[in-house]
Amino acid sequence: MYDDTCRFLAENFSTDFASWLLGEPVTLTEIQPSELSLDPIRADAMILLQSEASILHLEFQTLPKSEIPFRMLDYRVRGQRRYKDKSMRQVVIYLKPTTSELVYQTCYELERTRHEFDVIRLWEQPASLFLQYPGLLPFATLGRSESPEGMLHQVTQLVDRIEDSMTQANLMAASAILAGLRLEDNVIQRLVQRDIMQESTVYRSIQRERDRAIALNLLREGISVETVARSTELPIEEVQQLQQQLNEPAQS
Repeated sequence: MYDDTCRFLAENFSTDFASWLLGEPVTLTEIQPSELSLDPIRADAMILLQSEASILHLEFQTLPKSEIPFRMLDYRVRGQRRYKDKSMRQVVIYLKPTTSELVYQTCYELERTRHEFDVIRLWEQPASLFLQYPGLLPFATLGRSESPEGMLHQVTQLVDRIEDSMTQANLMAASAILAGLRLEDNVIQRLVQRDIMQESTVYRSIQRERDRAIALNLLREGISVETVARSTELPIEEVQQLQQQLNEPAQS
């Protein structure tokens, strides 16, 4: 849920991310991970964005993972192979406070090989930084402030001023979702207009993925397609496709 929200923000507000991480509001377009892949890989919470001159590689992580440093080297090499003339800025963004030393790792070393990348721990960043750009507003509650609750309230006030209704709904939903890493649900529900949030693309997308996950679990338990469709409100055709996916490994 948190990974999907971060990906949505980076994809739809890439200029704001460029202003923050590259220092200039350049236009960025998405690179599909498959373009850098020699073998099938799991994209996880990763996004690749490119301008004419450079590539921005982002990894959003709720919790640290030991394989992250090697993955950064791996993607840097893949990027060099595919886009020889472009520099690459690599940033791992940790969302949730932790005492793990892994969030302080900024390089990968192997014999004579050393590869460096950047790490941002959101809880150490001043929350006011994220109030400067619409696409970064949902991160403000995770930043350093006197009161995360007060910061979420400030964020909702700023989002309310956005004229485009869909942008407003998406940012409201993203702000509420990410605030869940820092605040209790009852606090978030009190501060965020749920009716606006439920109209958002990001909220509907995450809700749909949740419904699909529930449907898969029910199908594994042997519940009929018709009952699963009624329980999750998914189209029966989609539930049938999910069932087919479950049966494919058994047939091969």
